[in-house]
Order: sequence, then structure tokens, then C-alpha cells
Amino acid sequence: MAEAKPKTSPKAIKFLFGGLAGMGATVFVQPLDLVKNRMQLSGQGSKAREYKTSFHALVSILKNEGFGGIYTGLSAGLLRQATYTTTRLGIYTILFEKMTGSDGRPPNFFLKALIGMTAGATGAFVGTPAEVALIRMTADGRLPVDQRRGYTNVFNALARITREEGVTTLWRGCIPTMARAVVVNAAQLASYSQSKQALLDSGYFGDNILCHFCASMISGLVTTAASMPVDIVKTRIQNMRMIDGKPEYKNGLDVLVRVVGKEGFFSLWKGFTPYYARLGPHTVLTFIFLEQMNRLYKTHVLDH
Repeated sequence: MAEAKPKTSPKAIKFLFGGLAGMGATVFVQPLDLVKNRMQLSGQGSKAREYKTSFHALVSILKNEGFGGIYTGLSAGLLRQATYTTTRLGIYTILFEKMTGSDGRPPNFFLKALIGMTAGATGAFVGTPAEVALIRMTADGRLPVDQRRGYTNVFNALARITREEGVTTLWRGCIPTMARAVVVNAAQLASYSQSKQALLDSGYFGDNILCHFCASMISGLVTTAASMPVDIVKTRIQNMRMIDGKPEYKNGLDVLVRVVGKEGFFSLWKGFTPYYARLGPHTVLTFIFLEQMNRLYKTHVLDH
């Protein structure tokens, strides 16, 4: 029975390809991530909203911080992908294979969602330090010069956070980060597989790039709507400072209550446009890079 399974690439290659695919995609979408983080922090507390729309945010970042400004935090974005995506896709792929029947039948919808959540939460825990550095680096440019943290790159950020605020600060907001990952993965990986299956079953699509692209866009919309409220909690907590020795927010619930109370219910979806605009291409590019790398590996290595 076991011999019937087709040859697959070794685990290390899966981890490597997953990370590389995510990193490749990040290079394209980093500016959108920056805009999303700025939008989520804009209008925090009693301050007026700095940016009216995401487009306004992008234009004013370009104007005030230059073209390089929209790529602030790229090193942190890449490290996050290297840690988070590698762990997530690696664990997802391994569990997916374990749960696949000997006749090659894939696991059902609920199992897929469960595998996705487990993979996501583990990846998120590993990726939280890079995430904290990313949020702080992308948030920096909105502050007056004397208040900026001024991290030069992700390793400088991690070293300084450890030195100035203690090593546990690197895992600040790891609960909402993991919660977001669970929501994102359950939504993304399951809806991606389901959409892809539905498109293939419709008979209008072959298993090609167009099909992967459409499945990713459907999957992205579901994912964005579901995960944004958790994401704003994460962003605010990881960027917060101590005020008179006390943290700005007590916990995730405190963030939600205050955002809804002071900024309105729909503020939980602040930055929806860049988040979806980022998630769509990021998902699409990641899966495309991944499918292409797997294809090349299969043709040049496995089938030889």
C-alpha cells in the first residue's frame, strides 16, 4: 500500500521552497504591508486620522519619506517570511501528506482546516519576533523625528528590543498573532483548496496558473474579511509604548473595545484595501512561485 504513493520531494526542500516562495512574494508587496500598518495605527487614541484613505497614505509616505520609505521594514518582512512561511508550509505539507489516504484521496474540509490552523499557529509563534520588528519599523516614519525608534534593519531591531525592553517583548502580541494565523490559515488554505477544486470541477479550468490565480483571489477575500479585526489588535499591541510605566493597552480585548468605542465599529477593518491588495498578490505569488519550484524540482530531480 505504502509503495503506491508517488515520489515526493524531501521535507527540507518543502520547507525551503515554502520560505523562498513567501520571500519572493514579499519583495513585491512590502509597500502594501506598510500602508496597511499605517492605516491601522492612524487615528489611534484621540488623535485625528492621519490618512483619509489608503491611497492618501501611500501618496503622503512617498512625499514625506521618498521611494525608499515605502520599502521600510523590508528586512523584517523577509525574515518574517523566512521563519513564518517556512514553518507554516512545511508543517502543513507534512500533516497533509500524513492525512492523505493510501489511495491518494486528500483529507476532507474539516481536517484541512485543522491542519491549516495547527500549521499557522506554530508558524506564527516562530515568526512573532520578526513581526514585532516589522510593525515597529513600518510605524516609525509616522512619528516626529525625536520620537522615532530608528531601527536600521531587522537584526538591529531585534537586538535593541531585547536590550531595551527584555527578550519577552519580542513575543509581545503573540496570542493575537497566533489567533490571526489560525483565522488566516483556516480561511486561506481551506478556501484555496476548495476554490481550486470547485474551479477544476466546473470544467472551465485546467490545473494551471489561471486556476491558481482565481482560487487565490477568492480565498484572499474570505481571509481578509475574517482576519482584519484580529490583525488590528496585533498591530496596536506590538507597536504600543509604555505610558507612565503602564502599557497603552491591557490586552487584546481592551484594544477591540477601545477601537470600536472611539473610532467606530468599521474601524476594525481599517486598511482593508491594502490588506486585500497585499493578500491577493502575496497569496497568488507565493502559490505560483511554489507550484513552479515544485514543478521544476519534479522534472529535473525526481523524474530523473
